[in-house]
Amino acid sequence: MWRGGATAASAARALRSRMLGDPIHQPSTAILPIPSARAACSASSAASTAPIVAEAAAASVAVSSGARSASDVLRHYGSCYWELSKARLSALVVATSGAGYVLGSGSIVDIAGLCYTCTGTMMVAASANTLNQVFEIKNDAKMKRTMRRPLPSGRISPVHAAMWATTVGTAGTALLACKANDLAAGLAASNLILYAFVYTPLKQIHPVNTWVGAVVGAIPPLLGWAAAASELSLNSMILPAALYFWQLPHFMALAYLCRADYLAGGYRMLSFADPTGKRTAWVSLRNCLYMLPLGLFAYNWGLTSEWFSFEASLLTTGLAMGALSFVLAPSQKSARRMFHGSLLYLPALMAGLILHRLPNEQKEHNNIHQTSEIAGVLRGAELWDEEERARQQREDPKHSRRAQSRPPVAYASVAPFPFLPVPVYVSPEAHEF
Repeated sequence: MWRGGATAASAARALRSRMLGDPIHQPSTAILPIPSARAACSASSAASTAPIVAEAAAASVAVSSGARSASDVLRHYGSCYWELSKARLSALVVATSGAGYVLGSGSIVDIAGLCYTCTGTMMVAASANTLNQVFEIKNDAKMKRTMRRPLPSGRISPVHAAMWATTVGTAGTALLACKANDLAAGLAASNLILYAFVYTPLKQIHPVNTWVGAVVGAIPPLLGWAAAASELSLNSMILPAALYFWQLPHFMALAYLCRADYLAGGYRMLSFADPTGKRTAWVSLRNCLYMLPLGLFAYNWGLTSEWFSFEASLLTTGLAMGALSFVLAPSQKSARRMFHGSLLYLPALMAGLILHRLPNEQKEHNNIHQTSEIAGVLRGAELWDEEERARQQREDPKHSRRAQSRPPVAYASVAPFPFLPVPVYVSPEAHEF
């Protein structure tokens, strides 16, 4: 019995192997099992979603590449605008304008007005610096110090740079006109024209361009003062005068240090006709001496306290000592020492001016006058109201008593809350009956 059962089982296994084949020894002829309905469904759905997944992946790659390209474009033009604007030089211009605004203010500085003035000044300075580079593309391409700028290197077109300059210059002038006053906007516009259309071409014509450039640098503190006080006075000239005289030793030292580079660029500087450097050094020393009495003037004219006159005299004496060493031994070393000294002098002088400043008396007078005018108007309105009430009382005393006895909440239901019904009050005369 057991033998017959084993034989039947072995026969069944042989028949099954012949029907299904051996998947190991005969893979090509093996009969695969029939997939179930669930497996077929999952395979078809996977096949249908494969193109969607691929399309989504391609879209994400395109979006990421587009974002990268957009960020690259923004970074590129942002860098170009930064260099065209000469951001560090423009920041110095903004600092002098802000100092002028603080000096021209009264006892309280209008922070919002200061921010508007600094923003407008920054935009106008960026426009002027960009136009300067638009007009000097060929000259900048010849100088090692400037050949990597956006225009000589071809990173941006001259038309694009001119459009940028026009846009920010117009916007900055309009901002000053709207948020400050017309005097400040006029000073900004005139300084832009003087720098871009007078000083820039004059650099290739005559060495007097350095003195014209000093005038350009002296106008921003006047702009700030005008924005704060709406007028110019004698004591508003202290910081502009200091900036004018400071720029001459500063740029004389720079022209001596970069003499070969300026010569290659085609610029006419005083140092070209001064091979020994004596004349350049004497111009530097002379203008340092001109700054010595400015601290005393600032005190006498009521701009600062007496401490500033002492501090300004010490600072100017130190700068003059550097110019004197340049006169005694003109060299790259002495010129560089005076140049670095001038970089330290200006922020120290402006900090002393702001620290020891006295409120602008004219601004305070204007504020007091304006306050008194407002008080006078309010007092006149109160007197008129009292007279009107007295007249009504004389004309109709009974009506006046009724109007005065009515609670004030009756009027609150009419104007601010029109959706509420007007309360009805019983007149005092009704209780008499």
